[in-house]
Parts: sequence; C-alpha cells; structure tokens
Amino acid sequence: MTKKVMLLASGGLDSTTVAFGLHAEGTDVSPLFFDYGQHCVETEWNRVNEVLPADMKRPERVNLSDLFRGSKSRLIVEADLWNDNVRDDDLYIPYRTLLFYAAAAAKAQTLGILEVYTGFINSNHAKEIDCTAEFMNKLDGLTDAIGPVRFTSPFRYSSKTEVAQEAIRLGVPVGRTFSCQASSKLPCGACPNCVERLEALRQTGLL
Repeated sequence: MTKKVMLLASGGLDSTTVAFGLHAEGTDVSPLFFDYGQHCVETEWNRVNEVLPADMKRPERVNLSDLFRGSKSRLIVEADLWNDNVRDDDLYIPYRTLLFYAAAAAKAQTLGILEVYTGFINSNHAKEIDCTAEFMNKLDGLTDAIGPVRFTSPFRYSSKTEVAQEAIRLGVPVGRTFSCQASSKLPCGACPNCVERLEALRQTGLL
C-alpha cells in the first residue's frame, strides 16, 4: 500500500529537497502551500509549482493572510532595499510555525492523512526561535497529545550545507528554488536565508 503524506511546500530549497526524497521513495505526496500574506507569495507560488517533481500532485494553496494583516514584519511589508535598513528583528513573524503546524494538522486529518512532512531545519537565525529543533520537538509533544497527525522533519538536525548536498544527490533544480526573505522577485543575497543558502552552495561547490 502506497504511503500517503502531506508536505508543507514553499518552493524553497529545504521543502523541495524533502519532496524529491519522498518522490524517490514512491510516496503519495499532497503538497500544501500557505499564503500568509508574505510579499513574495506569487513568486513562491510560481516556484513551488515549477520545482516540485513533475508527476507529483499539484500543491493546494491555503490563504492565512488575514491573520497577519497589519503586521510590520518585512516578510509581509517589502522593504526598499536601496534605502531601508533591514535587521533580523524585522523579519520575525510571531507564532508563524505554530500556526503552520496547527493548520497542516487540521487539513491533513480532514483528508485522512496522518503524517505531515516539513522542510524545517535547525535554523541559525537568532530571531527564528520558532524554527529551532528544540521548538519543533516541543511541538511534537503537543501534537502527540491532541490528535493522530504526526510531523516529520527530515532535516531537523541538519545544516543547510547538508540539505544542499542531498538536493544535488536527488537532482533537485536548486537554482529555481526561492527562499529570499527581503525581496519579492529576485534573491537579495543579503538576508539571513540568502546568506545561509549561498554559503551552503559554496561549500558544495555549486558556486
């Protein structure tokens, strides 16, 4: 019997690599994409449809944007990178990962899917406290207590370089993935996500 899972897919390197790994195993994957009002949502949506394996189910888009209306986060309100000084603090959105977990669990159980995969890695970003392995371990304890849906994050303890190495092995279209935090169209090269990604690609020899 084919294993059925849900995948939180963003069009970024991490979740796309998870998608290719699951696809290689013959898993039946239902990708889920969250529109939370991020300024780059259309770029992410286009990329996630482009970079997932061609014969995988197309992602479903869920709108959560009303919850963050009025947010001053630079993930929501795009900065003018020529004139604005964007700090790590400006890129934080409260409870975003917790919201993603809850929404994904609700959607998965509604569809009769009991395992959700994510591309979350143990973030090195000082302000992304809701992307650390410690935080996700606590979320596991919460979901274990309230329902049948379980979360699997294959890269929870991995570095970005290790993810990039796995992406190369699996044939992920690395150059087409998108995960910039500051620019809605093209990677800025300076936000925490871009810096971490570029360093990882250098270490793998892709740059």
